[in-house]
Amino acid sequence: MRDIVYPPVVGFARAAFKVLDLRFTMTGTENVPRTGGAVIALNHISYVDFILGGYGAVPSGRLVRFMAKEVLFRNRYSGPLMRGMHHIPVDRSAGTASYQQAVRYLGEGEVVGVFPEATISRSFELKEFKSGAVRMAAQAGVPVIPLILWGTQRMYTKDHPRDFTRHRPISITVGEPITVTPEDDATEATAHLRTTMAGLLDQTIRAYPEQPAGAWWLPASYGGGAPTPEEAERLDQEELRRRAAKRSGRS
Repeated sequence: MRDIVYPPVVGFARAAFKVLDLRFTMTGTENVPRTGGAVIALNHISYVDFILGGYGAVPSGRLVRFMAKEVLFRNRYSGPLMRGMHHIPVDRSAGTASYQQAVRYLGEGEVVGVFPEATISRSFELKEFKSGAVRMAAQAGVPVIPLILWGTQRMYTKDHPRDFTRHRPISITVGEPITVTPEDDATEATAHLRTTMAGLLDQTIRAYPEQPAGAWWLPASYGGGAPTPEEAERLDQEELRRRAAKRSGRS
């Protein structure tokens, strides 16, 4: 796949990370294969996860093709970049096309980035997973690579203002490849992926250099001020109702 846009974007991102003096702790990046297709499954805690998550594949020399909301491809600013980097538009009302495009990319030896939670977690703990990541990996005959991000929620997430304060710690933890086959039960394989990522998330949070009690960006189960998963689900449902009412008003 010819890349004209992606390498300069990676260079720009690296320059931005340097300006912000982000303090990266990256472990397990050798688990991203240097050749061949792979699905990278990431947790989702912020609006900048696709930028920082892609950085986890840079040591292996790989460019990640992320599955992202179709609206980003229609935006006059982000659209040309998303298309130029060969990311995959996801239209939730017609997801088959994006799924098949991802499988095709994998068959061509590309790395595809997927957020199994589909939306940002307000609790910063893992939500329920969709099965698409393991199904496409099984169909394409490639491994699933679990990847955990931590600290990105402090930069730009739901219900909080953007904060690009310098010297912020950012942790990226990459787990060992998980093999899935067409014979595996997709529900069980997805549950295994979620359990694996939950363990990596716990490990990453506990190793994070800042643990202030009551901090809004720390999960409630770790003594932080973030909503519990149950409270986060309620907030998600309220958001969906507001969006539906807004769409109804426009129509």
